[in-house]
Amino acid sequence: MNNFEYLNRVAIGQYIPGSAFIYRLDARTRILIYFVFIPLVAFLPSIRGVLACLLAVLLAITASRIPPGFALRSLLAPLPFLVFIALVQLFSVPAGDSSILFRLGPLTASIAGVEAGLLLALRFATLILLVALATFTLSTSELVYGLRSLLRPLSRLGFPSEDFIQIVQITLRFIPFLALSAERIAKAQAARGADWGTKRGSLLRRARDVVPLIIPLFVTTLRQAENLALAMDARAYATGETVTSLRQFQFRLADYIAMAAAFFFILGLIYII
Repeated sequence: MNNFEYLNRVAIGQYIPGSAFIYRLDARTRILIYFVFIPLVAFLPSIRGVLACLLAVLLAITASRIPPGFALRSLLAPLPFLVFIALVQLFSVPAGDSSILFRLGPLTASIAGVEAGLLLALRFATLILLVALATFTLSTSELVYGLRSLLRPLSRLGFPSEDFIQIVQITLRFIPFLALSAERIAKAQAARGADWGTKRGSLLRRARDVVPLIIPLFVTTLRQAENLALAMDARAYATGETVTSLRQFQFRLADYIAMAAAFFFILGLIYII
């Protein structure tokens, strides 16, 4: 039944309680650092900068006492996509002044293509690990309260902060739900005689086996979304209402140290690129 354990393979969206230094930081400090580093990694132009961010994320995962194997499991699902985009970059980037490595029919692979493919794959891998680290170390309540505190000034300007927070919360909650629903559907289909996981086969065969899973998963997700909307209506959830917070946040010395470290790290990135 290991072929059906989808929930165990999905790391993103699962909170791991802990007592490491990063857990003791103010929730707003963690949110600010994550929100700064995500666009930073997305727009870094050099491999050295992305590698430095990847190393920083891996060190943060280790310092948070999160099992490295569990954290790296978040890369398993998008791994075929990462390989695909690396290959596309390998053959689509013009050689220019760089050396040509080999030709495959009309396709040409060059050093510039290798660098572009490696940069894009490393960028996506770093972003995935960074988002996974954020979900590992930020509980849903901390994320909601922290975002509400940070976005409160924007609410006075007309920004629908409560709606945005609700969207973020529901999105994070739905990731494990999708994995659990896929697991249940696959087990139900296998119990009714479907050829699920009995033969490994080629990558094309595995992709073809997933097709019967898509429609029931889509229908189940829509039904769950409808039930959620009805539950929110039944509890008189409304947008634009002023919401008070049970928790009061206060920056401490450790928060200023963490933000200063992130600031100097960004300065170092600017220097090396």
